[in-house]
Amino acid sequence: MRHLPRTLYGQLLLTLLTSVLLANVIGIGLVLTDRERLTRTLRAEYVAQHLADMINLLDETAAANRPKLASALSSPSAQVLLDHPWVERNSGWPEASKLCQLIRTDLNFPYRMQVLSFREDTPDAVEDLLRPFLAPGQHVFTPGKQFWVQALPSKLGEGEAEFKIQMATVQVRLRDGMVATFRIGQIASAVETPWRVTAWLLLVALVVAAVSAWAVRRLTRPLAVFSQAATGLAANLDQPPLPETGTQEVVNSTRAFNRMQKELQRYLQTRSQMLAGVSHDLRLPITRIRLRLEQLGESPARQAIERDLEEMDQLIGDTLAYLRMGQRSESCVLLNVDAMLEGVIEDVEALGAEVVYRSEPVKPLCARPQALRRCIANLLENARRYGSGPIEVRLREREGRLEIQVRDHGPGIAEKDLDRVFEPYVRLEDSRARHTGGSGLGLAIARAIAREHHGDIQLFNHPMGGLCAEMGFPVERSKCVPLNTI
Repeated sequence: MRHLPRTLYGQLLLTLLTSVLLANVIGIGLVLTDRERLTRTLRAEYVAQHLADMINLLDETAAANRPKLASALSSPSAQVLLDHPWVERNSGWPEASKLCQLIRTDLNFPYRMQVLSFREDTPDAVEDLLRPFLAPGQHVFTPGKQFWVQALPSKLGEGEAEFKIQMATVQVRLRDGMVATFRIGQIASAVETPWRVTAWLLLVALVVAAVSAWAVRRLTRPLAVFSQAATGLAANLDQPPLPETGTQEVVNSTRAFNRMQKELQRYLQTRSQMLAGVSHDLRLPITRIRLRLEQLGESPARQAIERDLEEMDQLIGDTLAYLRMGQRSESCVLLNVDAMLEGVIEDVEALGAEVVYRSEPVKPLCARPQALRRCIANLLENARRYGSGPIEVRLREREGRLEIQVRDHGPGIAEKDLDRVFEPYVRLEDSRARHTGGSGLGLAIARAIAREHHGDIQLFNHPMGGLCAEMGFPVERSKCVPLNTI
């Protein structure tokens, strides 16, 4: 089952093609069966009519002239004998009565008649069957009279001598008491592949398959477009609305999707206005407090208030930055990640951190510089604040993905918290450093930025100690365009 197609187009097409092929196979079987049945029926009717004509002619001919007539009527495929006695024998052929009925249909008089044998076999077996009716030294198939038997191997192919013969032996008692014995033999139809019928049915199957593929593609194409639009909605809420085409169900789904997109755009616009108002309303009191602090003299209380104001300002800034994720005002450019990392590392080293940087040649990344810089800076700041010893930064490219690793030498974090630390306002100070940390939004903002660039961030405890943050971004892009159009 795992090898079956997973797309709706593939499953529908496979179902239709399987049905068409199965129907054609069954159709070919029925056609061949009916063809063989019709051939046997026509052959039996021909034999019966031929025998009836010879019987009527012999009965109407004078007894003295019958031997000459019998010799004239004999042919390579039919023998007429007048010197054999009546043989009382039950026919071994279960349908002998049917052949008798077919013969009697064209007879002029209800003669007494019996079918001694009717079978399909090889020439030798047929001759053995008819041995009681043959004179000493006489053969059923002689080169002189049965020339069609000798010509048969050239029809069937060299080396294929085991052909089949349909042989019927019929005795009739004429009205004057004379017994006429008829031995009718025909070559059974060779088993031939019905190329015309097979080719026709295969042509029908191909036409139906092509039409089915076109129809299924036409019906599922809007769904594929709908799926792509739904996948890209998180990356670009301002993408153009979907065309409302296709079946009624697809049109209804597309219309609902476009309506949902408009509602989300309206919601984000409202949220942007609220964020602008909140930013103004929160920072204005902080500014007034700072102005009033300037009027006070230096004291421990003033310094404590200033630290609280700085913390509040940082918390407000981080919260607003997190809430603004998804509102892209920065365009994408081809970015030299190596140079950008060196600049971020210099800023961290200015704060007293020791950084060991190792890089490999990588392709330029299509990204928003300021956003990506903030993402990496948040990771380095976490490593500086909670780790110990040098911070190891590594840049490399593997299988079409650009990878950036940031490792500290701190105590690490519990396995159960590796994903939880990406949630907003989550801080694990009890399991890491004892001093006060940041706002709890650094990792959440970093992951949001990475995912906007079609990448992600994963945390894991390094086997040699410390916590390792690994970022991965796809770098295979035909051209650098804004990510909200990809």
